[in-house]
Amino acid sequence: MTTSLMLFAHLPSGYILGRFAQRRWRMTSGIMIAAMIGSVIPDIDMLYFHLVDGRRTHHHAYITHWPLFWAATGIFSLSLARWLGWPYLPLIGVFFAGTMLHMVLDTVASPIRWLMPFDCHAFELVTVAAYGNWVVSFVLTFALELLICAWALCLASVRSSPRVGASQKGT
Repeated sequence: MTTSLMLFAHLPSGYILGRFAQRRWRMTSGIMIAAMIGSVIPDIDMLYFHLVDGRRTHHHAYITHWPLFWAATGIFSLSLARWLGWPYLPLIGVFFAGTMLHMVLDTVASPIRWLMPFDCHAFELVTVAAYGNWVVSFVLTFALELLICAWALCLASVRSSPRVGASQKGT
């Protein structure tokens, strides 16, 4: 039996993605919001998991945790937006990049069915067993989450700190 371990790093990872996207598309407003929503939206299935399913089916079995679902929806959305001439291509692209980032992070220590609906095989980089030597695996994945959060905090502090040598008004 395995458990899902990516607990709190999805939103900070979306922030990191958003910061990189802001560098690329400086004049596009909403890019950070798109990245952060995309990085957590696959877990919308937790509402169904708790309120309807009664926690009988692991939420990674739902379509919202199928990477091919997000890839196909993203390609369709980007194609449609381009065909219609919508100016939202960067927002759409960053949103779906966030969903795929979510899938990659979940794959670290939790089974994700990357080829669903064509293949039910689940992939994970580290197996965290409910029994046995789960402490080592948990510590490693927890360290990854802390690293992601520290990176996001570092990026946020660089953005909010005043530049050295910047002139002030009135001097």
